[in-house]
Amino acid sequence: MQTSLIESLKDTTQGKEAESILRACVHCGFCTATCPTYQVLGDELDGPRGRIYLIKQVLEGNAVSVKTQVHLDRCLHCLACETTCPSGVRYGRLVDIGRELVDSRVQRPVSVRLLRRALRLVLPHPRRFAFLLGVGRRLQALLPAGWSGKIPRRQAAASWPKPRHPRKMLVLDGCVQSVVGPATNAAAARVFDRLGISLIRAEHAGCCGALSHHLTAHREALNFVRRNIEAWWPYVESGVEAIVMTASGCGAMVKEYGLLLRDDAAYAQKAARIASMTQDLSEILAEENLPALDIDAQGKKVAFQAPCTLQHGQRITGLVEGILSRCGYRLTAVPDAHLCCGSAGTYSILQPELSNAESFPTRGRPSHPAGVRVEEIIALVSVRTCPATGLCSAWVAGTSCESVDAAPSTAASNMASSVRLRRKRMISASPRANPRKRGRGSRVAGRGRPAFTCSDGT
Repeated sequence: MQTSLIESLKDTTQGKEAESILRACVHCGFCTATCPTYQVLGDELDGPRGRIYLIKQVLEGNAVSVKTQVHLDRCLHCLACETTCPSGVRYGRLVDIGRELVDSRVQRPVSVRLLRRALRLVLPHPRRFAFLLGVGRRLQALLPAGWSGKIPRRQAAASWPKPRHPRKMLVLDGCVQSVVGPATNAAAARVFDRLGISLIRAEHAGCCGALSHHLTAHREALNFVRRNIEAWWPYVESGVEAIVMTASGCGAMVKEYGLLLRDDAAYAQKAARIASMTQDLSEILAEENLPALDIDAQGKKVAFQAPCTLQHGQRITGLVEGILSRCGYRLTAVPDAHLCCGSAGTYSILQPELSNAESFPTRGRPSHPAGVRVEEIIALVSVRTCPATGLCSAWVAGTSCESVDAAPSTAASNMASSVRLRRKRMISASPRANPRKRGRGSRVAGRGRPAFTCSDGT
């Protein structure tokens, strides 16, 4: 793709990076086949190729409007397009650059600015969020059904083994996960303890910075990044083997630390070292002696869908499935497992209509999976895309799932009807959406996703 950047951007790091990404794009349109928003809206500007054109116009100095901002905001940042792209276009990075430039030129409505600011002031800070969550739980009975149903159940703090092994690894406690799901890291610590590894929490580490980064508060995000590096560095110097991520969204962000701080003379080398040491939970477990866990699932059926941040953001595929198979579980196929669940962190708060239109009907159900008796395995499988919203796209289904043995054509037909109905309702409710405005991109994926119905009604 030929470009002609405006003079103010030509010699900047941001401009050079954006230009190199744009020049890699060959307009093939393969990306539209796996883009959730294009599948729902059918609008070329709501697919990766259309957004790339919009960003190109911004970089070349053309007029920027609210319309440009709306189309960029609708992107889930699932990065399925990057996995699909035969040219290796780094679309996710280009969208980050485009959003920052557009936000600097187009002011959002006051209500939207306040909401985005509130998310940044609350979610990355565990004490603030814990206080507000506590208030919400006390008032839950008085809240409307739509609000009360979104308040997560209280999760008891689980035991954490004392450090006692020569092998040590760090784990990110994170921000919201430490409040909503404290048992996740505790379960991981117990698994690691049985494998001869002590999992350690750094006291002053916190939010990975992803929330601020994707809300275009890049300076704030880098402050979170530097704080984590400072908190982890003494442990790195003392010889910890790795930095373990139990939330794949956080893992994708921390693995980018080296890129984000490449121009910071004081932190560039440390950030690169931290990024290289960061590994997803599954990457560690896949290399360990799993028989030491003494788990025999005896062929219990398990369905697993990898979060977008795991399979597309970190390009990790097959590891969790391999771990489950080695533990005796029998994996069942998940149709269209490469497509996004619709959560995408704060997207489900800022774009609720689109988020619901793109999600599986069973989204949000994995907190108490049926048929799995070993809590540690739940920790392995429930890799949350972003704990900030309490939603998972990695989930477990027990042996009672009727869809396991159902005819694929029947299930696909039922779900296709559901998707078409959701799309019709969402488009009619959105004044900006135009279903007739379609580009040349292939529309082959995401037409229908089979519903997984279990005997318990979930």
